[in-house]
Amino acid sequence: MSSFRVFKYASPLLIYVGALRAFTGTGLVVWLPVLYSFVVVPLLELLLRPDPRNLSAAGEELARRNPVYDWLLYAIVPMQWGALALFLQGISTEPLSGADLAGRTAVMGLLCGTFGINVGHELGHRVKKSERALALTLLLSSLYMHFYIEHNKGHHKRVATPEDPSSARYGEALYPFWWRSIAGSLKSAWHIAGAEARKEGAGTFSWRNAVLVFVLVQAALLVLVGAAFGAAALGAFLVAALLGILLLETVNYIEHYGLQRKATAGGYERALPAHSWNSSHVIGRVMLFELSRHSDHHYLASRKYQVLRHHDDAPQMPTGYPGMMLLALVPPVWFYVMNKRARAATGPAEAATALAIQ
Repeated sequence: MSSFRVFKYASPLLIYVGALRAFTGTGLVVWLPVLYSFVVVPLLELLLRPDPRNLSAAGEELARRNPVYDWLLYAIVPMQWGALALFLQGISTEPLSGADLAGRTAVMGLLCGTFGINVGHELGHRVKKSERALALTLLLSSLYMHFYIEHNKGHHKRVATPEDPSSARYGEALYPFWWRSIAGSLKSAWHIAGAEARKEGAGTFSWRNAVLVFVLVQAALLVLVGAAFGAAALGAFLVAALLGILLLETVNYIEHYGLQRKATAGGYERALPAHSWNSSHVIGRVMLFELSRHSDHHYLASRKYQVLRHHDDAPQMPTGYPGMMLLALVPPVWFYVMNKRARAATGPAEAATALAIQ
């Protein structure tokens, strides 16, 4: 059973194999990873029942100690950079049709979101410095390194409050949320890094400011890509990175939509499972390394992906993450499906307060 669990978490590598085929092929094969992720998986998750079962205490301990779960994440780092190099090489050397160029860029964007940012997110919560360094390496491949600071030191403290740019408010549509979250997260990360630099006796514009360093490193990568592969490849990389970022921000949108922590004399109540939308739909869970068991992640951020738990008191999504992301793209349908669930989860008074804050 333990071996099967490890194997199922290797299933996202099917998307990676499809991506490699897309970067060397033309026609329909180029679009297969996108079709699998946003057509096949959502359809399957409409038919398959979610699995809310948790590991036993003994099973959880075995999974926690099994190093293969970590090795799988480590392997994704060179795989991600190898895929990026293959993508850039193909763009710079092959005469591609508009459809093939768009398909390859979309697939690279999918890798930037699922492997670059999502696996970077998982490793960014680890204690070991080596694992956090791997997280930054992955986030660099998606040009979103400041996420490391804002997510860990901003979002997890302010989640489901009006102060958090990454928590979607009741009645807020996805598209304005993108702008608010991207700009607000960068601003928050800059303030956090600047405060830490000043605490160490350095200025805001110094090498102690991690966000400033991240921006310069990302700029150097763009110069390198442009010099090595040309302007067309550089443009495609920028679009792919943007797609990865929008995938992340769409996930942020669905994870906390309309949920709000109650204010207390000292700030806000502790973040509980009730403050994150949860999904136990299996395909989406393993596709994103259990990210959809988000309630437990916020309840105990240090818990590794393979032992995240289902909570009965967490609000449940009607389907898995891929399907919910598609739903969010059509705001009237999203509101029709989710507003009544948000009111049931938080109460009409809290929902009305969240709407008034916009």
